[in-house]
Parts: sequence; C-alpha cells; structure tokens
Amino acid sequence: MGKLDRTSIVVTGAARGIGAGLARRLAEEGADVIAADLNAEGVERVAGEIREAGGTAVGVGLDVGDRESFRAALERAVAEFGRLDVLFNNAGISKTQHFLEVTEEDWNRIMRVNGLGVLFGMQEAAKIFSNQGDGGKIVNTASIAGKEGFPLFPAYCASKAAVVSLTQSGARDLAAEKITVNAFCPGVVTTELWEQLDEESRDVGETERQGQLLEEFSEGILVGRTSAPEDIAGLAVFLASEDSDYITGQAINVDGGMLVH
Repeated sequence: MGKLDRTSIVVTGAARGIGAGLARRLAEEGADVIAADLNAEGVERVAGEIREAGGTAVGVGLDVGDRESFRAALERAVAEFGRLDVLFNNAGISKTQHFLEVTEEDWNRIMRVNGLGVLFGMQEAAKIFSNQGDGGKIVNTASIAGKEGFPLFPAYCASKAAVVSLTQSGARDLAAEKITVNAFCPGVVTTELWEQLDEESRDVGETERQGQLLEEFSEGILVGRTSAPEDIAGLAVFLASEDSDYITGQAINVDGGMLVH
C-alpha cells in the first residue's frame, strides 16, 4: 500500500528533470499518473518506464500555454482514472541573460509557460474539482528564484514570483471549494535545464568553463551539495497526500538551505 493508492494525478513538464522524477515517485506510491509535456515522445517514454515498473501512467502531449490543450490533459485523467485528485503545475522554462538583454520575446515566452500556464492549470483543475464536489489539491513548482531575484535570470525570477503569488491567491479564493493550493521552491537541481543554463552562461560571457555556473550557485547550500529530483519527491508526495490536508497557500523551500528566511 502506497500513500497515494488510486490517487489520480496530472504532472506537467514530465518528460524530463523534476517532472519525470515526480511522476515516477508518485506512481511508486500508488498514484495513477498522467505524465504531460510538450515533448509527447518524452512523456510516453517516462510513462512506459513507470508501467514497466508496475505502476499506472499515461503519456499525454500538452502545451500549458494553451487553455484547450490543458483542459484536454486534465479531462484525460478523468477519462482514464474516473476523476482528478491532484495537479502538479511543474512545466517551466528559463534563459540565462543579463537584465538589460531581456527582450519582449524572451519575457513573453517565459511568462507564457511559467505564469500563464500555471494560471490555466489552476483554473481548469479547480473547475473539475468543483464539479466533483469533494475538493482537490494543486501543487505548483515555484523556485527560490520566486522569493529572491538573482542575476542572469530576471524573467525567470519574475515568472516564479508570479507562481508564488498565484499560489497564495488561489489558496484564498478556492478554499471554500475544499481545494488546497501549495508550491515547492527548489534551489539548484542538477537536471537538463541547468545544463542549458550553464551553456548559456558561457555564451553571454559570464562564465568561462563548463560547470562553473552550477558551482558558483551552489556555494551557499548549507547541506553541501546540489539537489536531484529525488530530493524533492518526498515533499511532493506529502503535498499530494492526505497528510497535507491542513496546509494551503504555502511556498515551501526545498533547497538545502540556500535561503534561510
């Protein structure tokens, strides 16, 4: 028996990185998982790995910045598993650039996924939860960058601050429907995204060698190492389970002590 037996969960951005790690761990705890991503081939691979391990998962193509696409992914969970219990709004993108180099195109691209996509997911999941009549859980992937602005990621930091704010607003507005809304805030997670950011840092002349950006950002981690998706998975299971029923409106750091406030 897992903590999430027969819990119907949708995870966005599940083709790689944190999202793939969450999908696998949630399935290990007994959840029925819709792994959704713009990379449909990638999420089908992740879903296939979950099924091979004895879990239940379906891969679904999803553009989080398109409301109809998001609605279809959530409705797929209802069609496959009979209901929707939890949405993990995890999909996110970033770009390494100096503040004065942020263009309107950069801003709109990042905000469409990280901000608007979270709003769409929250709204469409809340409608399903309301129709079901017995509440539900929304868990957003924010970041410590949503609590403190960092150089080289101005648009990303702004987008994650929006996620924290949406989490708080949603928690207040949806509480009457028995819907809880929380977020977790990772620090430095060694995924493909950080490999991209490290390469871009060299391209803009901020760092000189591979891995330097990761090393510099990791210097203030109190536990002495960067994190992996597995370090976040335990908190994700908690937030998806009944154990967190009395928690809402929170943005919980899971960063090894990078921010202590």
